[in-house]
Amino acid sequence: MFEFRIGSPMRAHENVTISSTLEDLYKDLHRHPELGFQEHRTAGIVKEKLEGLGFELSSGVGRTGVVGVLRNGPGPTALLRADMDALPVKEETGLDYASTDTATDEGGKVVPLAHACGHDLQTTCLLGAAEVLAREPATWSGTLLLVFQPAEELGAGAQAMVDDGLFDGFPRPDVVLGQHVAPLPAGRIAGHAGPAYAGSDSLRVRLVGKGAHGSMPEASVDPIVLAAATVLRLQTIISREVPSTATAVLTVGSIHGGDAANVIPGEVELQLNIRSYDEKVRSRILAAVDRIAKGEAASAGAPQEPTITEIERFPVVVNDAGALRKTFDAFGAWLGPDKLLDPGAGAGSEDVGVLATSSGAPLSYWLLGGTDPSLFTTGDLSDPALLTVPSNHSPRYAPVIEPTLRLGVTALVTAARTWLPAA
Repeated sequence: MFEFRIGSPMRAHENVTISSTLEDLYKDLHRHPELGFQEHRTAGIVKEKLEGLGFELSSGVGRTGVVGVLRNGPGPTALLRADMDALPVKEETGLDYASTDTATDEGGKVVPLAHACGHDLQTTCLLGAAEVLAREPATWSGTLLLVFQPAEELGAGAQAMVDDGLFDGFPRPDVVLGQHVAPLPAGRIAGHAGPAYAGSDSLRVRLVGKGAHGSMPEASVDPIVLAAATVLRLQTIISREVPSTATAVLTVGSIHGGDAANVIPGEVELQLNIRSYDEKVRSRILAAVDRIAKGEAASAGAPQEPTITEIERFPVVVNDAGALRKTFDAFGAWLGPDKLLDPGAGAGSEDVGVLATSSGAPLSYWLLGGTDPSLFTTGDLSDPALLTVPSNHSPRYAPVIEPTLRLGVTALVTAARTWLPAA
């Protein structure tokens, strides 16, 4: 069992002292990442820790998710969420606890694994907060609903847990709380009210042509040329079809077609990603993608229409203004208001909002700085280091353990006690 060195009950705005045992737990999770819906080892560790703290436990929720409930007298219910999955990335941090693990993805391909997004830290922080809150029941009142979610990177884990009865068989929350480590200076916390993180749609576009020998292009319908025309035309959607007052991004991240220089292939596959904050803008972009792909195929004389399939979707994450203000007022009393940042709406995506919209509870979600503060000059959002330090999903991304772990645990404990005040 991990433990905290706490000599007396912690007040809502005090830092906790992290034991080496909790650091060891973090390093172990970092060393053994798991892909979405494959988090069996991580879920087993979470279940063991929470059982030792007296939580009511349910595992296998949403395939590999874990839910812990701790009832502590009258009061509201607060949902605290952490995600557990990792990425198919080869780690290049050089840390002595770096991952060397691999896994087989859903397509049967063996891929390297890394916690390049920081979910290992988020899981550790929530376990640490569970320890503090379970050991000090006099400091809060109500019900803790801890959600350890799978497959955030797939945009599917939160919905899978909801579909599996998360809000039918467990207490319905009055607030959803959570955090995500970010490449901000450790010691800073950031949050934005309203639409905070973009909705994201990833699509696969299959363009079908007619293959031929490279010396006889007249016998083909060249899908490489078709793909090139399609990619260029797609780039006009944001600049010419989306209102200038709206924010949206369209990226073609993958093109694959053919295997030889002298062979015109029969088809090409594109993968693209769309980020938006408004449902009308999103619908307009998706309709434009469909129109352009089909139109270019028709112009090229393709033998059949393209097929467009959804790879994954993340809804827009909307922070409730009142809920975020309540949480950040407590953070300001603890850290000082100068340590709090408003980053504006970010283009990154998250599925934590599914838990809020599905339960009807307000969302209060924030970013936890996790990068060595000595790398920054000003430490605010104008700092040039933000463009150079490794960011989430980079093979070189890894939060500094201290003070990130201590502050992440404290933030969750502070938020929980703010929403579940002692009777």
